[in-house]
Amino acid sequence: MDVVVGIVAQRNNTRAHELARTLVDTLERDYEGVTAVVDEATGHADRFDRAGVPVAEMRGHDLVVSIGGDGTLLFVAREVGGTPILGVNLGEVGFLNAVAPDNARDVVVDLVDHLEDTGSLEGRELNRLQATSVDGEWTLEPALNEVVVHGPRRGHGGGATLEISVDGQQYATGHADGVLVATPTGSTAYNLSEGGPLVHPNANSLILTQMAADDGMRPLVVDTDTEITLTVSDAETAYAISDGRDRRHLEPPTTVTVTVAEEPVTLVGPQANFFDGLEKLE
Repeated sequence: MDVVVGIVAQRNNTRAHELARTLVDTLERDYEGVTAVVDEATGHADRFDRAGVPVAEMRGHDLVVSIGGDGTLLFVAREVGGTPILGVNLGEVGFLNAVAPDNARDVVVDLVDHLEDTGSLEGRELNRLQATSVDGEWTLEPALNEVVVHGPRRGHGGGATLEISVDGQQYATGHADGVLVATPTGSTAYNLSEGGPLVHPNANSLILTQMAADDGMRPLVVDTDTEITLTVSDAETAYAISDGRDRRHLEPPTTVTVTVAEEPVTLVGPQANFFDGLEKLE
């Protein structure tokens, strides 16, 4: 079968571009039925003289290799959806990127061999979050880490009244900077910095954490089938944000619904050791 592999290297990272070049050369030299495609920024880098494609056009490829830190993989996941992703770690922690650069070539070759033999790849599915206005007028891009709803700004005088409901039942209400809804994947990111709990990545759960609440409730862990509604009032403006990138301006009073998105992210190849990653956070 013909196999198409997308390769996305971290921007302005010479080491990432060199590894991308190695992977392209290996695939084009050793396989007749394999096409290697790089993203536009990588294609314009010094070590390349070839046309790249927007990362979004790699959606539906047989495999996409993300070379960089967890931020690079988050970007790739937003663009390619459920397309199988292999993360090569050039960052410090690497909760999502399990493959060391020195092992990347062998792992990619093994995955391509498996694709040619079986026609598919199996991996670990990671839930994403979908934030939608209660009237259905807008929907944010799916979030692999977290959805945040907050007032006009963080800090003194910048919060709002936020009511949190879980499957229609009120959990907490009061003045706070904001509310954060995280996946287990995102429990080690923004959620952790706001005092939320660590959750093992294999747990089928979501995490609710208030941000600097005047009279807050403890963080709450709920099932993935839960519908969470966040109602914002007593503020001139507010924001809903997906993974720190996709931002929606809100006009309170308004309600945002957060549920698990239909399409998860699929990570293939060796998986990161959660507890090793925790040690690097200290």
